[in-house]
Amino acid sequence: MRGMLPMAVALAAVAAFAQDVVRLAPDQVKVVFENDRVRVLHFNEPGHGKLPMHSHPAYVTVGFTTNHSKYTFPDGKTKDQRTKAGDVTYSKDMTHAFENLSDAADESIMVELKKPGAAAAAKTTLDPVKLDPKHYKVVINNDQVRVLRAKYEPHEKSVMHEHPATVAVFVSGGHVKFTLPDGTSQDNNSKAHDATWADAGKHLPENVGDKPTEVIVIELKR
Repeated sequence: MRGMLPMAVALAAVAAFAQDVVRLAPDQVKVVFENDRVRVLHFNEPGHGKLPMHSHPAYVTVGFTTNHSKYTFPDGKTKDQRTKAGDVTYSKDMTHAFENLSDAADESIMVELKKPGAAAAAKTTLDPVKLDPKHYKVVINNDQVRVLRAKYEPHEKSVMHEHPATVAVFVSGGHVKFTLPDGTSQDNNSKAHDATWADAGKHLPENVGDKPTEVIVIELKR
């Protein structure tokens, strides 16, 4: 029976590590939306705020603030990280605790990836990076996601292109018109720090607003 106790304690610790951060800190972490491919979370950590040990699948984070953070891992090791507003990072699945070492609040969007991607990207023939390199730049590219940074000045437009299923995270708000292959159009009035889902498809974006707009496009690979 004595040998059972350390094992029970270890299993309990592992179970605790695997807890959902939304349940652990509902005032600081909110679910923006969730489907069978992703769960999108909005983090708003006060200065010197902490999150207890929790787990994530692989994820992409878009930061909206400049901050200094400390991560503590189950083995007791720690890692300091400094990021700037607008930084985009990718992480494999992990368990950690978090502490905001800054005086200011730390705000970000995290896109948790539910299904691992294959080595090859979902096939598209109208790649925005190739067709419109002025507006689209690759930030991250691996076996699960390709992340693009799209920037449009007022009244600039792109060309017809396509994406696989995506999560769009708006660094700045804006008024964008999307023209579809059949000639119809859709208006999108977004606010800074919004996040939206889109199925695979083709469109031609145009910034019809009077201010620049910037969006992080997280393309999911199959």
